[in-house]
Amino acid sequence: MIFLQTYFNFLKHDKTGEALSELADNISTNHTFFYRESSHFDYFKDIALPNIIKKKQLELNKDIRIWCAGCSSGEEAYMIVMLMMEVLGLDYKNYTAGLLATDISSRALKIAINGEYNEDRLGKLPKNYINKYFNKVDNDFYVIDSIKKEITYRRFNLIKESFDFKKKFDIIFCRNVMIYFDAPTRNKLIENFYKSLNNEGYLFIGHSETIERNSSNFNFILPAIYQK
Repeated sequence: MIFLQTYFNFLKHDKTGEALSELADNISTNHTFFYRESSHFDYFKDIALPNIIKKKQLELNKDIRIWCAGCSSGEEAYMIVMLMMEVLGLDYKNYTAGLLATDISSRALKIAINGEYNEDRLGKLPKNYINKYFNKVDNDFYVIDSIKKEITYRRFNLIKESFDFKKKFDIIFCRNVMIYFDAPTRNKLIENFYKSLNNEGYLFIGHSETIERNSSNFNFILPAIYQK
């Protein structure tokens, strides 16, 4: 117990954040792959993103803001940008439609920024996506630069009293992250997500995670999909 208390105090007072990042590397699995929990991506492509685009058109607003919180090794973030490009097509260039991807793990972020994956990590990604958005070198697949440049990667700790983003988001993905948190921490995070979303914005969480309907202002849409 003395050791645990000493270690806790060390984490608490480490201003660099490196100790917490190292802890995250050791206790989190960072297990993911492209098109994981594919029903989310189908809903994003077919319903959520088109609804946001229609709303932006009515507002004469070309700024689409999406946050991938807990992006791990980058598969989810790249998947979102690919789908944005598929939905918007040639009109993508007329939007400010990039993506913020954050994680507490420096190790995971390095993998994400590099954008190199073996075939196993491609999961159930359709062949046409692989041919269109990857370059194959030997047995590895590299995300093409036109996708990579659309993502801003940052180290970010979700356990905060409040978030200080200058603008709100239209869609937030935070999947399979809250399983590591206790109930009060989850509730605070959900509250911060709600405050960080524009009206009618969407929140995607993991299928093993839930938001208690009586403890949040979010509207339930489908399992693990909510709307402000």
